Amino acid sequence: MGAPGDAPAEHPPSPPAAAAKRTLVFTYGTLKRGFSNHALLQDLFLTGDAAFAGAAATASPLPLVCGPYRVPFLLNLPGSAGCHRVKGELYSVTARGLARLDELEGVSRGHYERLPVEVVVADEGAAAEGAVAYYAHRGYAAEMWARSGRRGHAEYSPAVAAGYVRRVDRPQGQTFLEQIRVFVSSQS
Repeated sequence: MGAPGDAPAEHPPSPPAAAAKRTLVFTYGTLKRGFSNHALLQDLFLTGDAAFAGAAATASPLPLVCGPYRVPFLLNLPGSAGCHRVKGELYSVTARGLARLDELEGVSRGHYERLPVEVVVADEGAAAEGAVAYYAHRGYAAEMWARSGRRGHAEYSPAVAAGYVRRVDRPQGQTFLEQIRVFVSSQS
């Protein structure tokens, strides 16, 4: 990971932040570097509300699938056959940063749930204590897994994301939850 406080070249150094409590957030999809929602994390770097903590992977296999518009979903279905340890990125985020991430992930609207996740930091091989991730909401996670053919991805890579449709380019006549319901009820 480098010296404490060092950020990879892709991330500008974060300004000093208040000694506020921070939460480690495991990102596995569009919040990662090189994907469409990473701009939010870049904004949070500039305000000192987020800092890159390292590459990481889930400690145990979890299903990572694509839903409508190739949106990635981590499913809180540990022990499911057909899944992998999921590769992603770990960020240290303030409470203000978490509120912004919760809004993006639609936590209050039932899109995703922010829950604990066990992850291992790639460079250190050590567990990151107290990490959280945004999982598909439990109200549709099992249906999403079935719709995926019970096959998950090890990483949301550019190849897996091919065909991703940004929010602004999606049909506006339905809520995202309605779009998810249509997706999980359709044939693959």
